[in-house]
Amino acid sequence: MVTQHHSSAPHAPAASAAYPMAKPGYGKRSAPGQQARTRDDFALLPTRERYVAGFVDHLPDGASMSVKQLAKQLPLYGQQAISTALNALSVAGHLRRVRCPVGTGDETRWVFRTFWSRTARDNEWWNTYLATETASQAAAPAPTPEAPAPPPARPEGPAVAGPDPEPIAAPPQRTPPQAPDAEPTQTTGPSPAYLALARLGRNDHRLGLSADDCTTLEPLAAQWLDRGVTTDYLTSTLTAGLPAQIDSPVGLLRRHLIDKLPPRLPATPSTPADTPAPTRRLLVECTDCGRPGQPEALPDGLCRPCHTAHSAGGRPSPDPTQIAAVKAHMANLRDLLKPV
Repeated sequence: MVTQHHSSAPHAPAASAAYPMAKPGYGKRSAPGQQARTRDDFALLPTRERYVAGFVDHLPDGASMSVKQLAKQLPLYGQQAISTALNALSVAGHLRRVRCPVGTGDETRWVFRTFWSRTARDNEWWNTYLATETASQAAAPAPTPEAPAPPPARPEGPAVAGPDPEPIAAPPQRTPPQAPDAEPTQTTGPSPAYLALARLGRNDHRLGLSADDCTTLEPLAAQWLDRGVTTDYLTSTLTAGLPAQIDSPVGLLRRHLIDKLPPRLPATPSTPADTPAPTRRLLVECTDCGRPGQPEALPDGLCRPCHTAHSAGGRPSPDPTQIAAVKAHMANLRDLLKPV
């Protein structure tokens, strides 16, 4: 993937203790399965790329990977040179820039990572790794460790050495005299169906029921509640469409409770609890322009235009559509500036 260069490169400076770390969930992330660090790492890279790679390789996970921050620490090269070097390292198989959604619902946000591998990887390896659930979990910010529980408090006062004291026997408890067995009294309040019938007379005086009437109609009203309706629904149904004069409220309500009994609805099927959540794939960002896409759509970590420009050694050619839009905009501006 790279051309061998035998020219020696200056050693990259060690990262200072004040090197900025990215926010939690961002920055550098080391890829798994890398070979042990040796003196010959990045020996096949050009001088500038070898210099930048040696510095990035020694950065801790979570360190800021912006071009601006890297240029501050690497005085030999400016931001444009650092950006070009990162593009070359991406093509060489050492890094991929990615973005991944974390969280659920309204709390979903994007986190950005730069996956780094000291060992150069080909496109197939990166595509497989970035498509796995392991990579998705690695892109999420590490959970904050919980504070350890405080140790149990020790009893105050000086410790006294010696054998454990003999336990003091508790004084015998006197058993109170037992009262004669009595039948327990259980008080049960009126049922929701009874209360709904009793309140009908307060909502409409023509439906006033006695206590015996409520007890008689209670089983019929309970069937409505057993079928999932609320007491408000029951009350509104029984008070709707009443005649102007009601001679027998109990008879009218009995007829309505029987004739208007709602159907029994089937139970709502529950969603299986073990249904797996949809897997969120990482989106790879073009190392040069930042355009996102699936890993297989960005070979060498570059989008198609940037990859073509990198292969040709120049900048990507402008989009013809964008050129036409700019020309039309400029023509419109010239027309507006013409004297009336």
